[in-house]
Amino acid sequence: MSGVNKSNPNLVFIFSDRQRFDTLRVYGNDWIRTPNINALADESVVFRNCYVTQPVCAPARSSIMTGLYPHTAGVPRNLTAMPSDIQTVAQMVSEDYRTAYFGKWHLGDEVIRQRGFDEWVSIMDRLYAEYTKPEYIGKFSDYREYLVNLGYEPDLEIPGGKIFSDEMRSNLAAEHQQAPFLANNAERFIRDNAENPFVMYVSMLEPHPPFNGPYNHLYDPDTLPVDPSFLKPPEGGPLVNRLRSEYYMQGEFDGHDLSTEAGWRQLRANYMGHITLVDDAVGKIVKALEDSGVADNTILVFTSEHGDLVGSHAMLELRSFYEPVSKVPMMIRVPWLPREQRIIEGNFSQIDLLPTLLELIGQPVPEFLQGKGRRNVIDGNANLDGNDVFMQHNGYGDRDLTSEESRPTLSREKADNMNYMNNLPWRSVVTADRWKLNLCAGDQCELYDLNTDPYEMNNLFNEHSHRDRIRQMAVRIRVWQDKTGDLAPLPTV
Repeated sequence: MSGVNKSNPNLVFIFSDRQRFDTLRVYGNDWIRTPNINALADESVVFRNCYVTQPVCAPARSSIMTGLYPHTAGVPRNLTAMPSDIQTVAQMVSEDYRTAYFGKWHLGDEVIRQRGFDEWVSIMDRLYAEYTKPEYIGKFSDYREYLVNLGYEPDLEIPGGKIFSDEMRSNLAAEHQQAPFLANNAERFIRDNAENPFVMYVSMLEPHPPFNGPYNHLYDPDTLPVDPSFLKPPEGGPLVNRLRSEYYMQGEFDGHDLSTEAGWRQLRANYMGHITLVDDAVGKIVKALEDSGVADNTILVFTSEHGDLVGSHAMLELRSFYEPVSKVPMMIRVPWLPREQRIIEGNFSQIDLLPTLLELIGQPVPEFLQGKGRRNVIDGNANLDGNDVFMQHNGYGDRDLTSEESRPTLSREKADNMNYMNNLPWRSVVTADRWKLNLCAGDQCELYDLNTDPYEMNNLFNEHSHRDRIRQMAVRIRVWQDKTGDLAPLPTV
């Protein structure tokens, strides 16, 4: 393809927050309105089974940005600032590259340019509890200033002043939401840097809560397709998930009555509306690449940091290894490859993202990265046969899981037990033959055959006929722990 510089291409990395894999046409969703991401998938290498390193916000994105597992990156849970000596992609590329980070950071100081990035556009004000210096609390996000300049008045008091509440922000017109704000900044950056190589990461908040927004009307909740596990409690699953299911099925979230199927359906419909908002932004960024004449020299990535259950297994949120949470969209458009869709079968882990991208843009891959570069797979010279992927959950120090609830549901005793159980660490492996083993030293473990039970409705862990399989899978987790310095306790199996 003319204009392609394989030794020094640009990189544009777009990722959403809480987007399940089954929200796009390429993953079997034939009704959602995502024409721009669909078009991108039609021209990309698409990974069938891409897994996060941890189904929690900050730990997952620490791996995306550093190429390290959360326990190595120093971000084993939310509410944690990433240690200052941990390098990001911006510190690994040569000085020839202009680097930018736009959007949610969630690894410490939201409003401060840092970690080697030349440009920084922030959108999050409410994560101030994670800032490393008191004086940063008095600073505000670029998105807040944008809304103030439009004439909006902040409505929520925090220690540093007044910010826009999620409730108020979510009720703004589509063009004033965070996704288009980030797309506008990305468009400007592309235009300004069309003559030199650049690396740009765009981190969308949507489809993260609140599950309310300008596209609430796009999807009919009554006819919305749902998966077979929708509103089915995880009988036979871990105690922590059974308690979470009971909690959510009695509750209310963002004004949705979750004690009714109608409430869940409206919540899920609004969630899907957020994904269409993300799609609008993706379309604008793709068009900016084309209009600036750099599309044929730009590697373009779309993925998500993790998914959301939004009613699957009768739960909300994340913090489990179920497929809607741990498996995410993953597509890469490479300018020197034909602009046609190619599906990559097998398992891919986001731990391999950073070394793969460094390979693609012709940069050295640091030896301390814990993933493996997969450019040979993308170029069609290898496959993912035999690839196991590993995930973790580290609950110690996590927030009170009832803190976002708007009305009390569980008894205090059950709520306390739910939070206690959430403290326990979990480890998971998805093997190349598509079996998943989830281990915890203090709760009911899980074994699923994803080949015959893709919705994880039948926990096989306690069946005697699978004892040898469990032992063989468990030892893979233990070997992975040894290689990566992970000290989480595992049960004897």
